[in-house]
Amino acid sequence: MYTLFLDAIAAVAPEQSVLVQDAAVAHPANFSAFDMLLRGGFIMIPIAILSLVSVYLFVERYLYIQSASRIDRHFLESIQSSLYKYDMQGALAICKMSGTPMARILQKGITRIGLPVRDMESAMESMARVEVTQMEKNLGLLAAIATIAPMLGFLGTVTGMIKTFYSISLFKNISIDIIAGGIYEKMVTSAAGLVVGIVAYMLYTVLTTKIERSVSTMELVSLNFLDTLCQSNNYELQAK
Repeated sequence: MYTLFLDAIAAVAPEQSVLVQDAAVAHPANFSAFDMLLRGGFIMIPIAILSLVSVYLFVERYLYIQSASRIDRHFLESIQSSLYKYDMQGALAICKMSGTPMARILQKGITRIGLPVRDMESAMESMARVEVTQMEKNLGLLAAIATIAPMLGFLGTVTGMIKTFYSISLFKNISIDIIAGGIYEKMVTSAAGLVVGIVAYMLYTVLTTKIERSVSTMELVSLNFLDTLCQSNNYELQAK
């Protein structure tokens, strides 16, 4: 009895060894994330392009907004000093030399000095809207990527299922080897589309938040500019 038991173990052991070897071949240890992405099919190409475009747009817009939002304290002090001296030409020269969005807004207000306050505020607000529009350039495209990328992932899910059912109908078999390719494409494209969409939306939120802070700073500086005019001894404000 004991001898028969040992013979059974000896007969099963080689089969188990073959199964382990087959599993090692089917699932290689060096299976990388790049290999997994390649299994996503052709849908991964537009998803990859959208990911690169979103990163480029974020970096380009972030650097522009960062530069446009920078306000030099020395610049504001120079403008204030020129207004107290009623040196309008000097104030305009300082704004032109600065060349920042805030400088262009103040320049528009300085050129309206002598007109009613309402006209001056209207001109500055119009210029501020132009500058904010420049900051928001291409943000709509980044928001579109956040929406389109998951939809492409869903499209990959559909094509993956089509591929799976086509393979089943072709081979008249539902083995894992037949349907694995379509399932890989389905899962990989769905995950990639969601990741790109989430990241793009996060980048969009970062930029919009930064723009809102810049707008708040512009409004505060504009109010200080009007207060400086009101406090100037050499400037008689026409309040009509």
